[in-house]
Amino acid sequence: MKRILVLHGPNLNLLGQREPAVYGHQTLANIEDELALLADELGLVIDSFQSNHEGYLIDRIHVSANDGYSGIIINPGGLTHTSVALRDAISSIELPVIEVHLSNIHAREPFRHHSYVAGVVVGQVSGFGAASYLLALRGLVEHLA
Repeated sequence: MKRILVLHGPNLNLLGQREPAVYGHQTLANIEDELALLADELGLVIDSFQSNHEGYLIDRIHVSANDGYSGIIINPGGLTHTSVALRDAISSIELPVIEVHLSNIHAREPFRHHSYVAGVVVGQVSGFGAASYLLALRGLVEHLA
């Protein structure tokens, strides 16, 4: 059974409370529950990890292949627009990675239009709220096939 690692970056632990007009009313736990249901339907196992610390996310990326994962879905949060280190971590592994955003980063403030990780991921899903994660999982499954 394929295992998928889902990484959530800074402030995503506050989903449902933080700017619900932008990020929606679903909590991170709700999103992870929906992902787990879809993963089960698709014959996958999902492991999720959230951190407000860049280094912890990078550490998880580094060990992902050795831990038996087939791919990664990542919502880097604000690190999307600031972290060359996160980009370098993704480019240092052989696993396919899908970038996810709840909001459409290209329709927001100009500083959010650039993603450092976009150039080293298989694809990007943004703007569909919590469904962005589900679309990313389906896309990753198609890519792995």
